[in-house]
Amino acid sequence: MAVRKMFWEDPYLDELKTTVTSVNQDIVTLKETIAYAFAGGQQSDEGTIGGYKIITAEKNGIEIHYTIESGHNLKPGDEVLQKINWEKRYKIMKLHFAAEIILELVNQNFGNPEKIGANITSEKARIDFIWENNISEMFPLLETKAKELIEENKAIKSAFSNEQDQIRYWKIEGFGQVPCGGTHIKRTGEIGNLRLKRERQGKNKERIEIYLAQ
Repeated sequence: MAVRKMFWEDPYLDELKTTVTSVNQDIVTLKETIAYAFAGGQQSDEGTIGGYKIITAEKNGIEIHYTIESGHNLKPGDEVLQKINWEKRYKIMKLHFAAEIILELVNQNFGNPEKIGANITSEKARIDFIWENNISEMFPLLETKAKELIEENKAIKSAFSNEQDQIRYWKIEGFGQVPCGGTHIKRTGEIGNLRLKRERQGKNKERIEIYLAQ
């Protein structure tokens, strides 16, 4: 049975008592987990398992393999306390959803341009597009509509569209529904103010960078 992904059920958990299900040298799997593994451009969480630092978190099908620091004596069946860096996680959650809103607004208002990349860290989010013009020309509309959505503090629903294959989506009533398996905030108002920046990536390649404004 694959790990139960508590970061979907309650993305606001910062610690969890769980059970080790397998150990292969420094790679462990767990019965339940709150530590997200890199996927969809979203950065992995930082944290510990049984007091041992998580070095990497990697998806393997619907399982997650955690490489922890050496020197542990963990074995299958051990109960452990898993912790994550909540400050980093919450910044990622807010930037992730800020990027989701900007991407959906681009698609709704600018003809659904081809997205060629995305990345979300605790410092910034970015989305790359094939776009012939200066993408900052979009910013007045994007910033206005994003601000309206954030100030309305709309509820964000996150759920499975296919639980067996673990395919998920987010939905905001009256705005949009998008496939996404990341960790999501509960309401748009949590984002606060955001700031957009343009970066040119080459001929017909444009990047929107998204920052949380202080």
